[in-house]
Amino acid sequence: MAMEYYEGVGRRKEATARVRIYPGGEGNIVINDRPLEDYFSRMMDVILLRKPLEVTETADRYDISVLVEGGGIKGQAGAIQLGIARALLEADPDLRPPLRHGGYLTRDARVKERKKPGLKKARKAPQYTKR
Repeated sequence: MAMEYYEGVGRRKEATARVRIYPGGEGNIVINDRPLEDYFSRMMDVILLRKPLEVTETADRYDISVLVEGGGIKGQAGAIQLGIARALLEADPDLRPPLRHGGYLTRDARVKERKKPGLKKARKAPQYTKR
């Protein structure tokens, strides 16, 4: 018997998260086969990715399974947040207004700027010497 789920893909910087939400759960979140609290040690990241669930008041209605790769901790948390929001929208289109109002359906397009030739980093120039 295949379990019904809704899927959403979230990306942030170099991180990509594939999120599946299973209706009728108790609010368990598993990331890369590890419990949420084991995967993210900082509480701020946990709060960040739970926001779409809190705004829509659906935290205890779904079990969530996440496969995330690439990027750093903060980027992964942001990717999971977007993935959860997109999966919730797929499960219930009526949740669009609160998700849109909170800004959870917008992909954060900011990425690291490339290094330019003649500079030390993207914008940092070598120190100017007059003589």
